[in-house]
Amino acid sequence: MRLPKNVLFIMADQLRADHLGCYGHPFIRTPNIDALAKRGVQFDRAFVNSGVCGPSRMSYYTGRYPSTHGATWNRVPLSVGEVTMGEYLRESGRKLVLAGKTHVMVDHAGLERLALDGGSELGRLLSSGGFEEIDRYDGHHEPGDESGYPAYLRRHGYVSDDPWTDYVISAQGPEGKPVSGWNMRNAGYPSLVKDEHSETAYMTDQALGFMKQQGDKPWVMHLSYVKPHWPYIAPAPYHAMYSHDECLPVVRSEDERSNAHPVVAAYRQQEESVSFSMDECIRTVRPAYQGLITQLDDHLGRLFDYMQQAGLMDNTLIVFTADHGDFLGDHWLGEKELFYDTVQRVPFIVVDPSTAADATRGSVESRMVESVDVLPTMLDWLGLPLPMHRLEGRSLLPLLHGQQVAWRDCVFSELDYSYRQSRLLVGKTPQNARAWSVRTDRWRYVYWMDEPEQLYDLHADPHQFHDLGGDPAHAQVRAECRERLLAWFAGLKRRTTVGFEDVERGTNAYKKAGVFFGQW
Repeated sequence: MRLPKNVLFIMADQLRADHLGCYGHPFIRTPNIDALAKRGVQFDRAFVNSGVCGPSRMSYYTGRYPSTHGATWNRVPLSVGEVTMGEYLRESGRKLVLAGKTHVMVDHAGLERLALDGGSELGRLLSSGGFEEIDRYDGHHEPGDESGYPAYLRRHGYVSDDPWTDYVISAQGPEGKPVSGWNMRNAGYPSLVKDEHSETAYMTDQALGFMKQQGDKPWVMHLSYVKPHWPYIAPAPYHAMYSHDECLPVVRSEDERSNAHPVVAAYRQQEESVSFSMDECIRTVRPAYQGLITQLDDHLGRLFDYMQQAGLMDNTLIVFTADHGDFLGDHWLGEKELFYDTVQRVPFIVVDPSTAADATRGSVESRMVESVDVLPTMLDWLGLPLPMHRLEGRSLLPLLHGQQVAWRDCVFSELDYSYRQSRLLVGKTPQNARAWSVRTDRWRYVYWMDEPEQLYDLHADPHQFHDLGGDPAHAQVRAECRERLLAWFAGLKRRTTVGFEDVERGTNAYKKAGVFFGQW
């Protein structure tokens, strides 16, 4: 009997590529993710299309770049007119379920304009970004009615009006007194919730419960964890699992602060960067961050063990990745957003269980992939049509199946910093606080609106310490990169209401429609 095809799309929040064992971290323990890589293909050069949660995720969910899907920052809703993976699957009779975070903002104005704000089934689906929610939990603030986590916590003895704030992101500080996880100085203390009641454990339980319920019925699930994103509070024993000596050395140079790019210099004035410029902050947070990653790996081990026992490893496409990285003090910065590989490069592992992928199983792939490639890969694997008049990514199946295909030699990313303090510090408006980047094998180029360009030679300067944006000797390289960025921008897919086949059928067909203009 032929098994139905399933898809499991796993995303970790703010997980750096270099913080997994299979990606070369010398101390961190991630045996389950490492084993997953051996079952499939580990993409060594995978990049997000934005270094910010919201726009990055919307590129994963739509297969489109931020410049076309329009959700350019966390507070910007995805337009109701954008088609997401859930809608593509629904057209084929499948549904896309969610356990965890999406960062989807509701396009209230768009729903109201279309009279879909009254709680209809379609309105609810569009409000959730096309996901049918098992449990949605974005992890940045107290969960609302969209999540059963607060009630779950209260049932397990964490009694409070706001158990997330009072227990999950609070820790047992000196003399046993509670301290807030919002203060990074407390990252070394254990969370007031046990590991089995933590965010990571809870969402793994939701995914397991769904799989067990489904039985032999096919499914597509987005399992989206909120860790290792801040607040950096880990439950015991993960809070003390690593010492500072078992963390990667901070990557920064005094040269970076001399004649720094104006926007980058402004980012270094923001509170998170000021904090992470302190050695004490780095020494406190990085071990906790690593503990959260090992905790995630342990719970994924529970999930993978069940899938193995239930035979789900034989018919499930698994994609494991992240929405962006985390500076953690590198480059004198905190958080994410800017155009450094620390943030833009993410872990990316794909397991195709079919025999067609046996030739590449356990390999490391060096060709460049992007967030926008996930959706076309899923559709292609399920045998569904690829609407290439909208999709801007490419299916990865040819790479997974060892086929010889022409492939991209660069990737693109974007930033809208309109909502950030840095915009005010450099005197920009919401109209011109934008930047776009192209990264090739050798060069990282950034075009800033109304600000100097940036250029880094990644062969000579892999850590991006020396900005060549104003170097006369590299004027030709900058011109070539600018031209490549312009060509990409001009080729974005803005004609989305008709497919390529419709255009072919309608080309030079006006006489068939009874229109005879231009005749003599």
